[in-house]
Amino acid sequence: MSHPQPLTPEEKLADAKKLLSLPPIVVICGSTRFMTEMNEAELWETKDGKIVVKPGCDMKSPHELWSDPVEAEELKVRLDDLHRAKIRLADEVLVVGDYIGDSTRAEIAYARSLGKPVRFTHPEVDPDA
Repeated sequence: MSHPQPLTPEEKLADAKKLLSLPPIVVICGSTRFMTEMNEAELWETKDGKIVVKPGCDMKSPHELWSDPVEAEELKVRLDDLHRAKIRLADEVLVVGDYIGDSTRAEIAYARSLGKPVRFTHPEVDPDA
């Protein structure tokens, strides 16, 4: 007699989202130089009935939270970890902007390694196209 395999954490999350009747969750990725475009994309995705998560800090803009270079580097590591958690939570990824840097490229690869669909506001910058 075979025993059913335990659910993976990803399967448990998907089941919980269904039980809670959650709408699709989209995570916005891209360089924070495109924060204005990210905010616009958030409006459209929200209008389409999706829960939107995106970068919460624009470290390219001056702020006291990252004015100290040592603290800024530590914060960047924590924010990168947080963004990967947002990717794990999301059902799909939307990459905003017409430029893909190393961090965004790594986020795209991570999302695809998890089987997440990835869309682009500028499909020509898809590193795998």
